[in-house]
Amino acid sequence: LVAAVTFGGMSVAVRRGLGDGGAATSTLATLIPACVIAAVASTIRHDYGGAWKFFLAGLIAPGLSQVIFTRAIKEAGAARVSVVAGTAPFAAVIVALLFLNEPFRVPVIIGGVVIVVGGLMLAAEKGRPGHVKTIGLALGASATILFAIRDNLVRALHAGASPETASVAVLFAGVLVSSLWARRVPTRVEFRRMAPAGILFGLSYLALFEAYFHGRVEVVSPLTATESLWAVWFTSIFLGKSEHVGRRVLIGALFVVAGGVLIGIYR
Repeated sequence: LVAAVTFGGMSVAVRRGLGDGGAATSTLATLIPACVIAAVASTIRHDYGGAWKFFLAGLIAPGLSQVIFTRAIKEAGAARVSVVAGTAPFAAVIVALLFLNEPFRVPVIIGGVVIVVGGLMLAAEKGRPGHVKTIGLALGASATILFAIRDNLVRALHAGASPETASVAVLFAGVLVSSLWARRVPTRVEFRRMAPAGILFGLSYLALFEAYFHGRVEVVSPLTATESLWAVWFTSIFLGKSEHVGRRVLIGALFVVAGGVLIGIYR
């Protein structure tokens, strides 16, 4: 749940910090402070023995995913993209059932379907504001698939490293990939704008990995999906009317959260 709150806040902070900057450079300016946060935390339990495995997972997310996610926020706004990202538990649960031999329970699948319904409500939104582009929602869905793959890889590889060192490895991989996309060092202004997002992102990964090291994907992933509701709430507070968060967006977010709660109850 801490990961959900901080990740939801990160989405809004990204939207506020983007300005006219490019997605790749802004992502790099986000991931560098996030990696520093994780590195400081890793001094508590500096077990780097199996961290290289998480580096490979980090090439997928946040390596590939975060640049796509940042571009999605730029094209469709923080609230709507976060609701799309909240559907990740359904994909994560399916992968976990198929490849991690986690137990099959009908309520868990029903919860996943409820989550998807919330995402479909958003996709079918009528009278969508002009700043919300379909390509942004599509990019958000693509990032969601990468999130689901990452979730299962982290759970499968959780032995052999601490959550803090695993976070460092994953975020460092993200820094390398985003630097290849950006092809330049962010300016001081970009670092200053994206620093709040980077701090929240680092904290979210520390909390997320701590959760995955102690719980199954079918439990942790739906709980982190409540970030959709947090993002919608934070958007209404900090971005005001600029994102035009209406009833359909809120209902879609509530469906996503309801699906996560259902999965959590019947874990």
